[in-house]
Amino acid sequence: MRIWVNGGLRDADDARLSVLDHGLTVGDGVFETVRVAGGRPFALTRHLDRLTRSARGLGLTDPDHDEVRRAVKDVIGAAGPMELGRLRITFTGGLSPLGSDRGDAGPSLVVAMGEVTRRPDSTAVVTVPWTRNERGAVTGLKTTSYAENVVALARAHERGASEALFPNTAGRLCEGTGSNVFVVLDGRIHTPPVTSGCLAGITRALTVEWTGAQETDLPLDVLERADEIFLTSTLRDIQAVHRVDGRELPGAPGPVTAKAVRIFDERAADDLDP
Repeated sequence: MRIWVNGGLRDADDARLSVLDHGLTVGDGVFETVRVAGGRPFALTRHLDRLTRSARGLGLTDPDHDEVRRAVKDVIGAAGPMELGRLRITFTGGLSPLGSDRGDAGPSLVVAMGEVTRRPDSTAVVTVPWTRNERGAVTGLKTTSYAENVVALARAHERGASEALFPNTAGRLCEGTGSNVFVVLDGRIHTPPVTSGCLAGITRALTVEWTGAQETDLPLDVLERADEIFLTSTLRDIQAVHRVDGRELPGAPGPVTAKAVRIFDERAADDLDP
């Protein structure tokens, strides 16, 4: 594996950041995950725009999009043939003193890619007792501070699920550890608004645009009565849910979800950078 680190490609064994990089010591960094199919990244412009919004939200300098694009191209080229890849762009506060104060050495940029397999058509999810803070300082930013997601995802795996869903502090449905959630009620698709505290997912936005889904403030118990439930994310695209906690949803993906999958696949195939 060849990884781009601060200006050039490195072999994986030689791809290093300082142990004093602020992204490591305090999680002062942002990132994006981009789907790469057949050597072509999907929705890269949207991902770069969100990377910049997240960086500004942390008070980091704007990432240089031209440099990131060069890094992405070089990493994909160095990876060789790969049916489906997960490309990760990480942008951190860079070399800094111990503690929360940021140094003046400038940011760090890392781009890496690994091969992944296509997700199953449906999956199981669980709800967790922890909440998203819809009023926090980093709400809506895709930061490298992911420990909360690691804990919740481990809980999901212990219960035979691939994802954990959070409520927010008001008890409303929010998001998964790395996905957005949609529900179908009486044939209409709904998803929590970004004011719930959820990340403004790239796949979420495209799904809303392409299917006409509504942003709706939803109670957590909507999961107990929704006709269909599905997740969206960069690597899932649209994935049906066949079980949430102890509730089975037989026949998943249901007809509304299946139609959404068809629409998404067709539109994504027509435009790699929508």
